[in-house]
Amino acid sequence: MKLAYEHFPKKNYILGSTPLQYAPRLTTLLGGPDIFIKRDDTLEGGNKTRKLEFVVGEALSQGADTLLTCGSLQSNHCTATLSFANREGLECHLILKESLPGTYDSRAGGNNLLYHLLGAASIRVVAAETDMDEELKKVSLQLEKNGKKPYIIPTGASSALGSLGYVCCAREILLQAESAGISIDHLIVPSGSGGTHAGLLAGLQESRVNVPVTGINVLCGRIEQEKKVRTLAEQTLELLESSFTGLTSPVRCLDEYVGDGYTIPTRSMIEAVKIAARTESLILDPVYSGKAMAGMIALIRKGFLKKGKNVIFLHTGGVACTV
Repeated sequence: MKLAYEHFPKKNYILGSTPLQYAPRLTTLLGGPDIFIKRDDTLEGGNKTRKLEFVVGEALSQGADTLLTCGSLQSNHCTATLSFANREGLECHLILKESLPGTYDSRAGGNNLLYHLLGAASIRVVAAETDMDEELKKVSLQLEKNGKKPYIIPTGASSALGSLGYVCCAREILLQAESAGISIDHLIVPSGSGGTHAGLLAGLQESRVNVPVTGINVLCGRIEQEKKVRTLAEQTLELLESSFTGLTSPVRCLDEYVGDGYTIPTRSMIEAVKIAARTESLILDPVYSGKAMAGMIALIRKGFLKKGKNVIFLHTGGVACTV
C-alpha cells in the first residue's frame, strides 16, 4: 500500500536515508539531554533537496522547460534549484532580494559565484520591499511571452508540495529512532521560509506520533512565524487528504536568537558554530543551522531541555552551497 505522499510526482535526488547520529561530546559538554543530529547537511542541497524532489517532479509532469525562483543575494535555495534544473535540462531564472540597498556585488563569491558557474539564464536583483510573489508572476508572464513554459517555485520551495519532503523526513526519523531503540522527546529545527518545520509537524501528525517540535526563527518574529508554519502545515495535510481536519499539535517558534535580522551574525551563533565544530566536527552555516544550534544550546542551559531526554537537532545544511 502506498503512503499518501507517494502518489505525487517525485524525483529521486536522495539515495537512501541521511544519518541520524549520536553526538556524545556535544552531549557531555552541555550536560543536558542526549543529542542526536539528523544529518540533512549530507545532501547535495541540504534541506532544499527534499523539497525540490517534489517540486521539480511536478514541474516536469506539467511539461515545464523553465524553473523560476527567488531568494536572498546568497541563497542556498537558488543554488540548489539551479543545480537540479541543470540536471533535468531546464532553464533556470533567479530573482534575488537585496536586504540592504547597495549590497549586491555581481563579482561576489559564495553562491553568487555558483549562480554564474552553473549558468543561470537570468539574475534579477530587486529591493527589500519588493513583493516577491508579484515579481515572480511578472517575470513568469514575460517568459511565457518569450515562448517558455515556466514553473514558479516560491522562496525555499516552501509550498505545501515542497513540505512533503519533510513529511517523508519525519517518517524517516521515526523509523531510524525505532531501529536504534530510542524514544524521541524533542525535535529542534531552523524555521525560516517554514516548509521544513511545517512538513515535520504534518508528518509526525500523519504518523500519529506526538513529539514536540521547536522552531528556532532565523527570519521574523514569533507570532508571524507561528502563523506561517501553522498555515503551511495545514495546507500540507489538506494536500495529503489527511483524515485530520487541521493541525492538532502546537506550533512553537522562538525568535530570541534571530538577532538584528536575517543573515546578520550574533554572538550566540558564533559560539554555537565553534562548539559544534570543536566537539562533533559539525560545520554549521551562520544563517540557519548556526542560529538554530544557538537556540538549542540556550534551551539546554535554561533547563528547558533536560538531562535524561533525547533531542534531535535537524542539521539543514547549507555550507556546501556557500563556499
